[in-house]
Amino acid sequence: MSVRSRSTRNLLCGGILLLGAVQSAAQEQGGFALPVEAETLEAGLLEWKVEAVGDLRANESIVLRPEIDGRITAIEFREGERVTRGEVLVRLDESIYNAELLQAEARLALGQTNYTRANSLKKQGYGSDQEKDRTASELRVNRAEVALAQARLAKTRLLAPFDGVLGLRKVSEGDYVQPGTDLVSLLDLSVLKVDFRIPEIHVSRVRVGQLIRVTLDAYPGKHFEGRVYAIDPQVDLNGRSLLLRARIPNEEGVLRAGLFARVELVLASDHEAITVPETALVPQGDKQFVYKVVDGKVVWTEVERGLRQGRRVEVRQGLKAGDQVVTAGHLKIHDGMAVTVLPAKAKGS
Repeated sequence: MSVRSRSTRNLLCGGILLLGAVQSAAQEQGGFALPVEAETLEAGLLEWKVEAVGDLRANESIVLRPEIDGRITAIEFREGERVTRGEVLVRLDESIYNAELLQAEARLALGQTNYTRANSLKKQGYGSDQEKDRTASELRVNRAEVALAQARLAKTRLLAPFDGVLGLRKVSEGDYVQPGTDLVSLLDLSVLKVDFRIPEIHVSRVRVGQLIRVTLDAYPGKHFEGRVYAIDPQVDLNGRSLLLRARIPNEEGVLRAGLFARVELVLASDHEAITVPETALVPQGDKQFVYKVVDGKVVWTEVERGLRQGRRVEVRQGLKAGDQVVTAGHLKIHDGMAVTVLPAKAKGS
């Protein structure tokens, strides 16, 4: 390197040092304010949340099955339709059960006649207590037989136990079914349930009634809200997790049982929380500080950090709404230094 080049470089370095010294002197005399970026704080909503995954379940769900054997004589529904409670869905052949009922009713009539006769003879002094008791016992048996025959006959008609939507049937008219044969599924989808697990460390903060937000792969960009209504009293020993169940309204009928759900549980919320950009915090040891702008000067202020939400951090102590904190330019300033806050439109430029 030539002597001329070295001289030029030394001159530039000296100029920079001199400019720095001039700026420092001007700062001490109150004649120069360093431009910085800052933000005026506002109170806003902050939520304590935990994420989980779960599956949607119908509010009520059954598979319709017969309790007796028999041949299907009629299917009274269309697949996928909505039905109401008490509506007849399937009929089984009832001829044998009708005959059994008629037989039981005939025995009941005979038993009633025998009891009336025995009771009348007893009152006239010709009958015995033993005969009266025997006919009375037979009458009770006959009544029980009628009730049993009626119950069997009633089971030939399979009814909807609640309002819901039917699935796809698994049988046809003429099929002979045994007790427990799957006929068709029935689901109540007016409300969906979602079961999900959270780590046991959150047990003390979980409450019935807490808000959940659910997102589904089937409906990208949308979320559905619900409320926790049941909490398992026992923590799972294998996964060290707690099972929760929530309800999600389904007025539009778009939700389906079995969908995979991403769940966001809101453990608590604060509508007056103070948050700062993470760039405003300056760590020093195990403490956190910010530069607060007061009357054109920065004040080195210790704060108590809380939860993080995205790129913002909660401040629990040390700041309040309306305070202005430096968000960029920390390396050039120190406590008590005069600064000029750049206009909002210049931030990020």
